[in-house]
Amino acid sequence: MRLSAIVGVFATCLAISVQPTANAQESGITFVHAGRLLADPAIGVVQRDKTVVIRDGRVVEIRDGFVSEADGRVVDLSDRFVLPGLIDSHVHITRQQNPNARLMQVTDSEADLAIAGAHFARITLEAGFTTVADLGGDNNAIFALRDGIAAGQVPGPRIIASGRAVSIHGGHGDSNGYRDDIMHLLSPESVCSGPEDCMRAVRTQVRAGADVIKITATGGVLSNTAAGLAQQFTDAELAAIVEAGHRMGRRVTAHAHGVDGVNAFLRAGGDSIEHGTYLDEESIRLFRQSGAFLVPTLLAGDFVSRVASSPDNFLTPAQTAKALEAGPKMLDMARRAHAGGVRIAFGTDSGVSAHGDNAQEFALLVQAGMTPLEAIRSATVVAAEHLGIEREAGRLAPEFPADLIAVGGDPLTDVTELERVRFVMRGGRIYRQD
Repeated sequence: MRLSAIVGVFATCLAISVQPTANAQESGITFVHAGRLLADPAIGVVQRDKTVVIRDGRVVEIRDGFVSEADGRVVDLSDRFVLPGLIDSHVHITRQQNPNARLMQVTDSEADLAIAGAHFARITLEAGFTTVADLGGDNNAIFALRDGIAAGQVPGPRIIASGRAVSIHGGHGDSNGYRDDIMHLLSPESVCSGPEDCMRAVRTQVRAGADVIKITATGGVLSNTAAGLAQQFTDAELAAIVEAGHRMGRRVTAHAHGVDGVNAFLRAGGDSIEHGTYLDEESIRLFRQSGAFLVPTLLAGDFVSRVASSPDNFLTPAQTAKALEAGPKMLDMARRAHAGGVRIAFGTDSGVSAHGDNAQEFALLVQAGMTPLEAIRSATVVAAEHLGIEREAGRLAPEFPADLIAVGGDPLTDVTELERVRFVMRGGRIYRQD
């Protein structure tokens, strides 16, 4: 997208967020009439003809029947299926993969990325995702966007942000594939070597504003280097990173494809694995023993496989080889993990695929053996627990923020209904109403 177009969208977003309208009020009382209501996916009971009462952006109560009061606003969703706002546990909201992605690495400033992020945040919110975890963004851009949304200055989902990923020199997360002098300029402070230096990198990210620590335990598909997908940090470095993160009160999650990196990180006490492509029976045992979460990002695997196989493939040779190797394996990986009792949290890696297409992950999770209800739980109550926000998101209950969406059909029968969200409310404000 051209920068001028993004600026125009950003200006529009700001105008919407700072000029109150009848559809953007978080104060006062609102009565949402829900024809069918899945208030708590953990329980899984669909209730009929309910009213969600909202005051000052939070749920007050859920009443029987369609009720209202003289001074309240009524939102008529009596012909819709209503459920909590969705959570995507893995996005890159300030970027989107495209044929110019490598050029944009050296042309876009962090200000450009923040503006692009405001555009993608609005698209993501309108797709029904009221909370996201951004894992691996440029520090200044993503932290500014997170704080602007939290302050109500920019419309978008609640963002939990890691900022830069903690990575090894020359590995996934470092700068790769440019001239040596350019790579030295682009290499971030979060790149490290050795346990002590990696503890420094974690602490640097916490100081910068990270809500969570994201590391790259193995090689990655889209890093422009033929370094494979196996473990890149040493066991000692992984242990130091996890210890430093936990000492600073942060959860630590790892990008990991190769089974050696998956298992080493879980043994080091890590909290969750992103991707998990080559996990094995030992991995499943470690997941269950530790209670760690898996975020399988099936949409990313599907997307890079399709791009790499297309006549219009824009990936580099190194990226293409890894995409064709890893992408097709991810669905079976998730199937084995689910059958083995691993706790799976919904995450798409959007920014690899297009922002706004996040809900396509649901159909892939069902293909991997989940029921539609289990897939919805992965994007609500399970994702909320995974991110440590289970008292703020994932269900509709008294004192919870009024984050809710509505679709026309029944997503428990056809989970692709969630790709056609018709209504979005976040914190009592309406952002979409078709």
